[in-house]
Amino acid sequence: MRRALFACVLLLPLGGCGPSYPNCKTDEDCNKEKPRNEFCVNQTCQQCRNDKDCPAGKQCSKGRCDAIPGYCADDSACPQGTSCIDNRCHACTSDDQCGEGGKCKNGTCVRKGMCQVEEDCPEGQDCKEGRCVGGPKRASQEAPCQLQPVYFDYNESTLSGDANATILKNASCIREVGRAVQLLGRCDPRGTEEYNLALSERRAQQVQRQLMTLSIDRHKLHTLPKGELEATGRDEQGWANDRRVDFEWQ
Repeated sequence: MRRALFACVLLLPLGGCGPSYPNCKTDEDCNKEKPRNEFCVNQTCQQCRNDKDCPAGKQCSKGRCDAIPGYCADDSACPQGTSCIDNRCHACTSDDQCGEGGKCKNGTCVRKGMCQVEEDCPEGQDCKEGRCVGGPKRASQEAPCQLQPVYFDYNESTLSGDANATILKNASCIREVGRAVQLLGRCDPRGTEEYNLALSERRAQQVQRQLMTLSIDRHKLHTLPKGELEATGRDEQGWANDRRVDFEWQ
């Protein structure tokens, strides 16, 4: 201890031996050991100076980035039937706040694939327990090439390297056949119905967007979120199979 103190005294004229963490004189004193991304405020190292230093969903409170009460990033964080508007959960006022194909009815979002009455469902489908079920006869799936499902990680809608490779092959098949395709978004059974329906929709839309970047006409790509409706998994392996987007010829 005495030796370290003596060395520090010798280094003082050279600017060595700065204040001990969390004390500081400059931001550099807070980030010497490793990148902490901290700031020196009132001679003390802290996570933030103001809200701009904090990630989305957090605010600067007494030098710390704390979660903002009631904050939402998207509709999946909101109670069923409400929408994330300006990062807060609210009753809807228009259809465009309820996602693609959703409708705003008396302040409640009836999202694509969900219903309150028969009229909320596409022609040929029935409203049962809040979901649109049934539909027209399935088109023939026979084709000279085969469309493969795209799989997702748990609670994710971003595309992995394997997913992009599958989409690339499917895009070639779609161009060869020239028929329209329905993209069926699916989830494993964990999570609420509302959350899973929104997640499955994001997955289908992500695949749709990637196909469009590969020059597939948007009018040939139709998304249908299924949520957990047809999930069959009972363990990790089964749940991994549930997290996918299926391709069906139309």
